[in-house]
Amino acid sequence: MTSAGTLAHLPPEGSERPGRAGRPMLGRLAGVVIRNRRKVWAIWLVAFLGGGFAASHISSRLSYDFSLPGQPSYVTGLKILRLYGSGGETTPSIAVVTVPAGQTVIGQQARIATAFASVRRSDADVRLVDYSITHDRRFITNGGRTTFAYVFAPPNDGLGADTATTGAISKLIAALPGDRVGVTGIAQLGGGAAGGPGVLLETIVGGVGALAILVFVFASFLALVPLLVAAVSIPTTLLLVFGLSYLTPMSFVVQFLVSLVGLGVAIDYSLLLVTRWREERARGRTNDEAIVVAMETAGRSVVLSGVTVAIGLMSLIVLPVPFLRSTGIGGMLIPLVSVAVVLTLLPALLTGVGPRWDWPRLRTEAIASRAWTRWAKGVVRRPWLGALVAAVILGIAVAPVFRINVGQTSAAAEARSGTAHDLYQQLLQGGAPGGVLTPMEVLTTRAAGTVVVRDLGAVAGVETAVIPSGPTGTRDGLSDVIVIPSQETVNSSTLGPVRAVERSLEGRGGVVGVAGEGPGQEGFASAVYGNVPLLVVVLAILTFLLLARAFRSVVLAAKAVVLNIVSLAATFGILTWFWQNGHGSQPIFGIVATGAITFWVPISIFAFLFGLSMDYEVFILSRVREEYDRERSTETAIVNGLARTGRLVTSAALILFLAFASLASAPITDIKVLATGLGIGILLDATVIRALLVPSLVVLFGKWNWWFPSRLARLLGVPVKP
Repeated sequence: MTSAGTLAHLPPEGSERPGRAGRPMLGRLAGVVIRNRRKVWAIWLVAFLGGGFAASHISSRLSYDFSLPGQPSYVTGLKILRLYGSGGETTPSIAVVTVPAGQTVIGQQARIATAFASVRRSDADVRLVDYSITHDRRFITNGGRTTFAYVFAPPNDGLGADTATTGAISKLIAALPGDRVGVTGIAQLGGGAAGGPGVLLETIVGGVGALAILVFVFASFLALVPLLVAAVSIPTTLLLVFGLSYLTPMSFVVQFLVSLVGLGVAIDYSLLLVTRWREERARGRTNDEAIVVAMETAGRSVVLSGVTVAIGLMSLIVLPVPFLRSTGIGGMLIPLVSVAVVLTLLPALLTGVGPRWDWPRLRTEAIASRAWTRWAKGVVRRPWLGALVAAVILGIAVAPVFRINVGQTSAAAEARSGTAHDLYQQLLQGGAPGGVLTPMEVLTTRAAGTVVVRDLGAVAGVETAVIPSGPTGTRDGLSDVIVIPSQETVNSSTLGPVRAVERSLEGRGGVVGVAGEGPGQEGFASAVYGNVPLLVVVLAILTFLLLARAFRSVVLAAKAVVLNIVSLAATFGILTWFWQNGHGSQPIFGIVATGAITFWVPISIFAFLFGLSMDYEVFILSRVREEYDRERSTETAIVNGLARTGRLVTSAALILFLAFASLASAPITDIKVLATGLGIGILLDATVIRALLVPSLVVLFGKWNWWFPSRLARLLGVPVKP
């Protein structure tokens, strides 16, 4: 059967307006809301007030858990923690002691060893591994004047100061009054979480930016309506997160995402519905009629967009990592709550105050945007040129992704000044290896420990391996071998020493396992990224079926999924160039090349952008499909559809971008990377992909855009005329 013949069997959407009994579900919902608008206001007012309470208490309910259940390094780390009360998955800090000029650490060893021993006695859960209990000269640097010690402290709840480590260093300073004592390490170089503007201020800043764009779009007091919707949607989502925190741990990242992503999503969905409502009123419909039509058309796109975003976030929920799973759960609530508020509270507002607030109406929706009409006509005239330009831009953007490193930020990209930075540089210049920051812990039986130490000392990439004497190194028949690699093992390109150590211990009797920063990075890669290809395939199939049903087209749905993956690859490429290679992070954020993208960031960006970037495809192609059903011309459908949605899509993307720009002001580098990745992805997708490449390809595909086999239509529940 030909494509035209297949299409003829499908009833064109919007070709008739059924009565109330036969009205689409969203139209019936609009009628219910219109008749009960005060009740709807009351329900959402209660949710808003409850959300306000939750927002003020939610910080104490959030988790900072980065555990990897089932992974060998995590299991070994838990055993070390239970045995010693410290270490395992927690990377140690480094105490650095420098004696006065003219003295040496060896010459002052008696009093230095006494100071370390006194700290060990005062806190049994804090382990200090230094020269006095390892007798390894690699713990002495700087020509004999400096010595360092690992401070293994109990896990610290939150991102703030580690009080156990701080207390130990304070005691060392008091015990060594004539020496210079300080602390460095991964945590100290990272700088903690202090100094940021806070979630509330970030949300306010994002809201102000969004208001400026809404004023431009509506040129009336209607600009306030989407903000009211967001003001209800965000607290309601936080209320649900607050409740879920009593059932399952919720990550601290969720509060950032709910506030800033929720702001952008709620406003974007509101913008789509209000714009269509204005358009229908400009065509002469009554207020209530315009609301119903907007719900049946734009409301359908809102539902489709929300479900698509939720599908993308399924990739986080199914992963065996509690931190990411809770982020996925919290993230899924954002579009679902936003859809619920937009489809109920927004119609209630429009039926009550919409016409009065649509003043002074300096801009009208009676005619399509002239600028976007000209743009669309230009794309229709030269589709090959548009596709070629977009392909070149995307090719350049994608290229760096093949060199992406996933893991912890390198030490060089952390603090560039301050005590922690100076002490770390002092250690390196004094002869310590870069791997001093990321020691591994190999848990063995007491009997096997000595042989393991000897053999690990000969492994490529290992600087030294030692067992601290006494209870610091051996308890209950088990020994904790401290292995210092030659380089910091923080990302996928620097895990050579970790893999070499694991290979050398494979199948060896008496070895329980290996823990530490590097093995943890390897465990995360195994738990998450090993399943990503299958995950992408499953999500692509689900999204394809959803879009095929919505667009009533195989080609449009397949193209949307493929371009979404291309858009994500381009985003990761730009992120690699910007952060990992440092071409944008230094001038904008004052942060040098990170050397890697932190392990949880790429998968989180994928989960959110997979759905968020699809929003604009849905907005544009839903309108194109509607115009095609009316005009039966692909070229006319592209011109009319893009003319009606171009300004909407670019404004919605800019609003989301501003929300992510606010999120990028967070004090945590990883949050900055996440925010810039989301912002770059949204802008790239709304401009190069959806405004240029998508319409060009639709024109080039011609009649094949509308190919939809009858068998697939029946399978997806789309009505087919006999």
